[in-house]
Amino acid sequence: MRQNPSFAMTDVTEMRRLIDAHPWVTIVSDTEAGLVASHYAVLLDPTRDDLTIVGHVGRPDDLIHGLGQSELLVIVQGPHGYISPGWYGDGPAVPTWNFVSVHLRGVPEILTPEENLEVLERLVDRFESGLPEPRPMWQAPNDEEFVRRLEKGTVGFRLTPTHVTAKRKLNQNRPDEVVDTIIDRLDAGASPYADPRLADEMRRSRDAMRRAREGQG
Repeated sequence: MRQNPSFAMTDVTEMRRLIDAHPWVTIVSDTEAGLVASHYAVLLDPTRDDLTIVGHVGRPDDLIHGLGQSELLVIVQGPHGYISPGWYGDGPAVPTWNFVSVHLRGVPEILTPEENLEVLERLVDRFESGLPEPRPMWQAPNDEEFVRRLEKGTVGFRLTPTHVTAKRKLNQNRPDEVVDTIIDRLDAGASPYADPRLADEMRRSRDAMRRAREGQG
């Protein structure tokens, strides 16, 4: 991902928030057979306060990616969407696409079967927790034999990134009044491109920039 200093995202807390809110990621490896991409859910490692993530791949994706043997890229995609030139006002303008994304690169560590089981359990708990009647991984009719067989079909990993690129492209190069208008359009729901989640990201970015300016004043 090409970086632009104006759009660089460097706050680890904000990157952790984005990863936690958007755990469905793209995993890319450069293998002897060419580029390979897969899609899996990941979680922040609860024992760390950095950008270390844990997750799993299904067999034989571990072999296809050469998991644990070489560097891979994990792409975290936050809210994104089309921005119409009509939202900029009456002057000359072209459309753009706003987005927030984090790229994590590194060589993953392969988890033991017991560690992998813990990650699988946490993943299930994470996504079941929002349901009125959550169904944990170990709850009947699942029994230990079933769960252990499930684990054997996956390979868990922990990735502590050695290279991080994060980008928040949210019209930071536009005047405040234009940014406010775009936020309103994204919030309004009057167009097919309305997206309150993207509006929230723009609002966070706008408010942070305003606080920074006030602190310099």
